[in-house]
Amino acid sequence: MKSAVVTRLFGGRRRSSRNAFTCFLVVFYLLLGSANTQAADENAQGRFLKRIADSQQATVQEFITIAGLKVAVWRPPTVKQPMPLVIFSHGFKGRNTQSRFLMLALTKAGYLVMAPDHDDATALGIQGTEPPEVPFHKATDWSETTYKKRGQDIQNLLTALHKDKDWNERIDWSKLALCGHSLGGYTVLGLAGAWPSWQIPNIKAVLALSPYCEPFIAHDTLSGIKIPVMYQGGTRDFGITPSVKRSNGAFAKTGTPSYFIEFDKMGHLGWTGFNQNTQQKELIDFYSIAFLDKYVKGDKSVRLDEKKEGVAELISK
Repeated sequence: MKSAVVTRLFGGRRRSSRNAFTCFLVVFYLLLGSANTQAADENAQGRFLKRIADSQQATVQEFITIAGLKVAVWRPPTVKQPMPLVIFSHGFKGRNTQSRFLMLALTKAGYLVMAPDHDDATALGIQGTEPPEVPFHKATDWSETTYKKRGQDIQNLLTALHKDKDWNERIDWSKLALCGHSLGGYTVLGLAGAWPSWQIPNIKAVLALSPYCEPFIAHDTLSGIKIPVMYQGGTRDFGITPSVKRSNGAFAKTGTPSYFIEFDKMGHLGWTGFNQNTQQKELIDFYSIAFLDKYVKGDKSVRLDEKKEGVAELISK
């Protein structure tokens, strides 16, 4: 039942009813909210930190308000030199901490990570059932104006960081990447050039985690992306991954270099705190960091052709 609702919501052939749409959101909020209560947040963070932090260094998470946005920040406390920056965009009705396990892993790998809350972000629990700006199953009706505010959030954040002397000095602006999940994937692909009017300069690479990309496929705009892209999907991500991997899908329409990796038995929420599968999370961490190290840090020794256990498909061009 849940997969059918997801399929109809994210570009399926049948139009979802308002009740089905509301049901999906309620389930999503409950899962995400229950996984992110204050106590659960702290416990999960503590357990993960024990696994990824070395004995001499822990990860600092903080919240700041900048450019009018509530931004979650992860950074290694002892790093003094300018750091490469990754900006993360959350999914529809998600929140800036929804993918904490990946943010922590990126920080451990030496990246400063910032994640703003967009207007559709939810706090703990259920915060309403407002529909998307344009229905997901009507991809041809989406345009450069659809969720443009999300793109502007990231543009405004980057501008504010440049203007802030302290943050500006901490960031290596020659090493900037974007990462997004679901509607956040749509957001960062748009900023990378899939929506020409959104495009921002000096982005080195984009991580698109189960991205909603049907509008770009419908309008044939993915060729506007001129930087490396890694698409990630799951064999149980029935609503979105097929639109990435099909013969005329997002991966096929994206230039080189680009990658598509599909994780076995993983659904759409696999990139969020709802995922309790340690192997899947470690695979997400491994391939995400390898991709960013290769194209953001410029590490030529990194190989991205190793198909690890738990990976259903790995292709590149």
